[in-house]
Amino acid sequence: MNQEIDPSTLKITDMRFADIDGAPKRCTLIKLYTNQGLVGYGEVRDASSRTYAAMLKSRILGENPCNVDRIFRRIKQFGGHSRQAGGVCGIEVALWDLAGKAWGVPVWQLLGGKFRDRVRIYCDTDSAGGGRDMGRALADRMKQGYTFLKMDLGIELLMEQEGCLSAPLGFLEKMREYKKTVFATPHGSIDPRAMRGEAYDLFNTAHGFTGIHLTEKGLDYLEQYMADVRKVTGYEIPIAIDHLGHIPVEDCVRLAKRLEKYNLAWMEDPVPWQWHDQYKRLAAATTVPLGTGEDIYLKENFRPLLESGALAVVHPDVLTAGGILETHKIGDMAEEYGVQMAIHMAESPVACLAAVHVAAATRNFMALEVHSVDVPWWPDLIAPRLEIKDGYIAVPDAPGLGIEALNEKLIEEKLHPDFPAAWAATGEWDKEWANDRQWS
Repeated sequence: MNQEIDPSTLKITDMRFADIDGAPKRCTLIKLYTNQGLVGYGEVRDASSRTYAAMLKSRILGENPCNVDRIFRRIKQFGGHSRQAGGVCGIEVALWDLAGKAWGVPVWQLLGGKFRDRVRIYCDTDSAGGGRDMGRALADRMKQGYTFLKMDLGIELLMEQEGCLSAPLGFLEKMREYKKTVFATPHGSIDPRAMRGEAYDLFNTAHGFTGIHLTEKGLDYLEQYMADVRKVTGYEIPIAIDHLGHIPVEDCVRLAKRLEKYNLAWMEDPVPWQWHDQYKRLAAATTVPLGTGEDIYLKENFRPLLESGALAVVHPDVLTAGGILETHKIGDMAEEYGVQMAIHMAESPVACLAAVHVAAATRNFMALEVHSVDVPWWPDLIAPRLEIKDGYIAVPDAPGLGIEALNEKLIEEKLHPDFPAAWAATGEWDKEWANDRQWS
């Protein structure tokens, strides 16, 4: 324990933010300040809003950050699924960092100890062109030492292929228009006006309601793409697939049957996670393992899927699931149902290390996603530098998350242009108040 710190009198005094761009998306870093000079680091989920965290500042000021679960139970009502959980989870991560620093132990020790000294990484891989091009991109990952891979395989590959998709006329054109407007803007900036209108509604229509179907030609194309990938990588290394697209469960069944022979690690998020019965239907129709979870908030919302028996892999994101402790509990619960845990992670090294501690302390863990292996400056955002060696991250033994400092110069260089300066004052949130009791 740090002899200059008294954990019993530690108090939160401030919370501030820095929004960085391109890691790989916009990420909001958090600093929690205390009355004894300790600073805890957290992060809001990628492409979320700092407001989800800022609105909670008045509810945690003056609290002892070592009482992690107590504070989490106070603020968790303000979280929601996917990015709406970002504020609660980012604060929870920073609390664990402070608690570990105050008591002088790594977070994994506070979770009960570790099962492994290093954490296996899988890197989601993008590639333009055909299946052989993707196979070469994945083979390059293998040369870098990665032992587990993931790639996209879905309707995005078919958008420009004639006769591969069936949809109401004009629908696909509007989807393309929306993607060009929103995702191709500089620095990932989004005009709020783009979040309204028919194109936005169409792009955000749930899978079963889009009217998009794969044709036999489309199925042939995707199967051949996967076959070409395996011709390059071989069959020994696990490959998971993601981003099938918003197609109904019947089309997922047809595609999964075509892909069974290619030894997939899992098919990720084929339908919305809330549709438990559709997961059961899909699992009963194919031998391809199914995984989901990156958009699910709190362990109780994982239970129905686990009880259904449809999942082979549970795939939470620490910055959506509820933070470090909640993700650890989800892993333990999944183990009871014979389900392995992988961890979704598309954020900065702060969130990455939070996931590393969970992975180290969870027995049924398999692999952790890193979405930034092609971002050269990403490992340098923290000190010591986050090293990935032979496809693994070593589990830190330093207190808290294991971050001694943030690279403030690099953060200044990568600041998102649409947001305030790094660590600007947030006094406007100090006295935000509401009667938060949920019963009379």
